[in-house]
Amino acid sequence: MKKRVLFCFFLLFLLVGLAACGEKSQEDVLKALDEKVQKMSGYKAEAKMTLQTGTEPQVYEIEIWHKSPSYYRVNLKNAERDQHQMILRNDEGVFVLTPALNKSFRFQSDWPQNSSQVYLYESLVKDILADSKAMFKATKDHYVFQTKTNYENKKMLPKQEIMLSKKDLSPVKVTVMDVDLNPLLTVEFAKVEWNANFDDNAFDVNKNMTRAQLDDANLATKEANQQAVPVMYPLYQLDGVELVEEKEFVTENGKRIIMTFTGEKSFTLVQEKAHALPTMSVSTSVSGEPVDLGFAVGALTEQSLTWSYKGVDFILASNDLTKEEMISIARSVQGKVVK
Repeated sequence: MKKRVLFCFFLLFLLVGLAACGEKSQEDVLKALDEKVQKMSGYKAEAKMTLQTGTEPQVYEIEIWHKSPSYYRVNLKNAERDQHQMILRNDEGVFVLTPALNKSFRFQSDWPQNSSQVYLYESLVKDILADSKAMFKATKDHYVFQTKTNYENKKMLPKQEIMLSKKDLSPVKVTVMDVDLNPLLTVEFAKVEWNANFDDNAFDVNKNMTRAQLDDANLATKEANQQAVPVMYPLYQLDGVELVEEKEFVTENGKRIIMTFTGEKSFTLVQEKAHALPTMSVSTSVSGEPVDLGFAVGALTEQSLTWSYKGVDFILASNDLTKEEMISIARSVQGKVVK
């Protein structure tokens, strides 16, 4: 009997020891993440992104292609499929495509290396490795990190929680939070294919534009037939700043709305109906950096931010606003509100 009891204790001790040995430490996970990014040849991923910055959640479908070391294709559509843009990076530069308008803009940019990108795996890993004070926990199926962000508006969105699968370290969910840790943006990954194969023209601008336009035939017709420009107002408010003037001008292309906001800081918001180009022979070069607004990709400079959304072109200009403030204002211009 005594031998049997001792044997049971020994077996229990062995099982506990094996379980402890099987759980990776934070350092083990960090090393494995670094090795995975260094060795992978690329991936394809599908995800759903939800923004909480407007009056109601905005949901978008994202398809991500990455071929190491520097080719990217990020396809962004909203759930109702009435907004579609694509970011491409190849040897010629960084491009933002709006297929329904037959427009392609070219940036001389370090994107995506210049800031965090919530839907790019290697960017998430970079944020994890860069934060020496990152919080870490292991659940039954996941490793979870809470880290600092490196977004353009990181003062407004300083923290993110990154959930990874224990099985292969693939991304499961990313939650980006404000200063009070309220979730404002989430990305849920549905599928990740590691070391994926790509066609020779997978990252070609013209080929991707043509394919996207075939998919977006109904969207292009809808935007072309849109008669009136719905006036949209920023829901994000700065203390001591208010709308003091709104003017409407008639142009050869339709109406142009110019709003002037003044106070402790001043800015101007211009919006008018976007028009599709008849052909897309070359890409238009633009200054600034591509910035992801969630629902659209804009061009950000020191004093302006431009973007297109649901058939409307927007220009936000200011000598007073920081880049973070411009992004926050632009993200909130998503619908019509009563003044």
